[in-house]
Amino acid sequence: MLPKIIDYLKDKSVLVLGFGREGQSTVKYIRDFLPDKKLVIADRNDISVCDENTLVISGENYLDRINDFDLVMKSPGISFKNVDVGENTEISCQVDLFLRFAPCRKIGVTGSKGKTTTSTLIYEMLKAAGFDARLIGNIGVPVFETLETLKDDTVAVIEMSSHQLEFTKSSPETAVLTNVYEEHLDHYKGGFEGYLNAKLNIMRYQSAADSFIYNAAQGVEQYVSLSSTEAEKIGVKADDFLPFEIKNEHLLGEHNRQDVLFAYKAAKTFGADDDACRKGVENFSGIEHRMEKVGTFRGITFYNDCIATIPHAVECAVEALKNVDTLIIGGKDRGIDYGEFIRFLDKCSVRNIIGIPETGHSIADRLKENGCKKNIIKDENLEQAVINAYEFTALDKICLLSPAASSYNVYKNFEEKGRHYKQLIEKYK
Repeated sequence: MLPKIIDYLKDKSVLVLGFGREGQSTVKYIRDFLPDKKLVIADRNDISVCDENTLVISGENYLDRINDFDLVMKSPGISFKNVDVGENTEISCQVDLFLRFAPCRKIGVTGSKGKTTTSTLIYEMLKAAGFDARLIGNIGVPVFETLETLKDDTVAVIEMSSHQLEFTKSSPETAVLTNVYEEHLDHYKGGFEGYLNAKLNIMRYQSAADSFIYNAAQGVEQYVSLSSTEAEKIGVKADDFLPFEIKNEHLLGEHNRQDVLFAYKAAKTFGADDDACRKGVENFSGIEHRMEKVGTFRGITFYNDCIATIPHAVECAVEALKNVDTLIIGGKDRGIDYGEFIRFLDKCSVRNIIGIPETGHSIADRLKENGCKKNIIKDENLEQAVINAYEFTALDKICLLSPAASSYNVYKNFEEKGRHYKQLIEKYK
């Protein structure tokens, strides 16, 4: 008997759109069960596939044929902002089909910030409670790669990006929305509204037996009526009670306490007890590129917070670390409003602000225009920024890379930028 996902697509014409890790994972999973099925792969880049049953479309016009197929398995990073989808073409992705058909229980986590920490904490709490838990999704593990090992009582903790949720038509039994801020405005039709609507697919298809955990301080109700789901609604507030103390150096600051609260409430919906949740917090070993302590060199402690692609995340990091003397900011300009962030930078205790292209330069210019008296430096690249950080950061203080922007103007992703930063710190130490 074929798995439900394979049964669903076996008689459909399928286009695999994007051939990165998730696209390759999709093709492999289909081929494991349907070696002779005709498939088409489309990617902007030239790719080579040795398979007589697979056709490759590449180049600038790789999106032109999407309406020729019954089902398009879209990779998350591809924008449909300027794409018209025909009524006979279904756009889906691994997360969508996993939610619909995977034989296990599911917790989904999304949000502009905090989703990786929250997902990992839920996973650790459930493991400590004795569950057969898996941590998958946007955290770096395509969900199809776990399908063959799942059981009915397995709990899949799935980190979900807005891109993965954009065309998703199913929701997990416990859904967590950590927060929503302006991000990816260049990716969606309708800007912020399109981004928000994608996020809300995590709860839109829930039933009365399900749970929706959201940031009550933000007031999700201002964005959408929660009547679209009958799930139990659990609002998380900053002053909610935790039955244990957070004793973990990787979870500094109020924003991390809120992530622990989200995780605690999610784990409790699956029956984890307080002791297991406490052990899960203790077992949390940190996330690379998220307030990651790189080390202390020449009397300066360096932190890598490259995952901070919006201003609010940078503000949280500065407030949590408390001893930041130098802040490196800047990346791709996606149309985010930096007015409040500029006011924060002017008033906070950071002495040195180093801006790199593109947004770091525009923010530096606006700070100078506003009469900011801090040491404001415009550098052309991250290497020069690290050199200047070593020169200007005071001894026993912190240099923090926290961009408040995406990395796509120079780097493939924030991970590549963060690793380059760590290499440069080592190079000039």
